[in-house]
Amino acid sequence: MNQNLSSYRIFYTVANTGNISKAAKELYISQPAISKSIQKLEESVGCRLFLRSSRGVVLTDEGRLLYEHVSRAFQTLTLGEEKLKRSIELGVGHLKIGVSAALCKYMLLPYLKEFIRRNPHISISIACQSTNDTLKLLEDNQIDIGLIGKPQNLKNIHFDFLEEIEDVFVSTKDYIRNLRARGVQKDQLLSNSTLMLLDKNNMTRQYIDDYLQENQIQARESIDISNMDLLIDFARIGLGIACVIKSFVAEDLSLGALVEIPLGIPIHKREVGFAYKPSPKLSKSLNEFIRFYQNFPG
Repeated sequence: MNQNLSSYRIFYTVANTGNISKAAKELYISQPAISKSIQKLEESVGCRLFLRSSRGVVLTDEGRLLYEHVSRAFQTLTLGEEKLKRSIELGVGHLKIGVSAALCKYMLLPYLKEFIRRNPHISISIACQSTNDTLKLLEDNQIDIGLIGKPQNLKNIHFDFLEEIEDVFVSTKDYIRNLRARGVQKDQLLSNSTLMLLDKNNMTRQYIDDYLQENQIQARESIDISNMDLLIDFARIGLGIACVIKSFVAEDLSLGALVEIPLGIPIHKREVGFAYKPSPKLSKSLNEFIRFYQNFPG
C-alpha cells in the first residue's frame, strides 16, 4: 500500500458524499487539500477514480472497484472501534495469575470468587506451580501477578502482604502412640518417624530443610510429596509425620483427626502476598485486581 490511511479516508468520504465540498466540511480540511489528495491517489494507482459532474463527482469503474475494498476496510475499522469501546465500558480484560496449588485452593479462591462476581467480563488464567516458578514467570512477563510466599530477595518485584502462615508438623494420634510404644521420646519424634515433605523444588521445602539443619534434626526416613493436599491426605491415613501449613489443617486439628507435633524451637512464620512487576503501564485488569484485594475484607 503506497498511500497512507488518511488518503483512503478522503477517497472514502468523497465517494460517500459525491461532493468535494461536503467531504471537506465532514473532514474539516480544505477543498484544495482534498483535490490534491485524490490526485496523488490516482497517480499512485495509475487510473482515474472520479469523474466530475454537474452535481459533484462520481466514481469511475476503477474507482468503484477500489471503493468496494476500501469500504469493507473502514467498516471493519468502525466495527473494531465499537467493540473496543464496548469492551472498555464493560471492563473486558484478561488476568494471568501464578500460584501454587495449595495457595490457590486455600487462599486465592475466596479472592477470585468475589472478584469474578464483581468483574464478570475479565477472564482469568491460572498457572499452578511453585513459588520459584511463579517468580520466574513474573520476571519473564508471562503472568500479571502471583500469590507467593515472600522470598528473601524480591529483586524487581513489588510484594503486597496478605497474611502470615505457620508451618507445623502433624500426624494422627495413633501414629504418635505407636512411636511412643517403641520407646521414642517426645523430643525425638521427627528424627524417628517417616517425615513427609514437599519436593525439593518447592520454596516451602527449602525453608523447612533450613529449619531441620539448624536444629540438627535428621529424619530416619523421608518421603517427597508433590503437593500439600497429598501431604495432608497421607498424614490423615497415618503414613507418617507431615509438614503442612497450619491454617490448611485447622479443621483436622480441631476435630482431633490430626495432632500437632510439639517443637522445642518453633518454625518462624512466613509472609504470603500478591507480587507483581511495578510499571506505570499496568493493564486495566491488573489495576482492578490490585484495588480489589487491597480492599478485600480480611
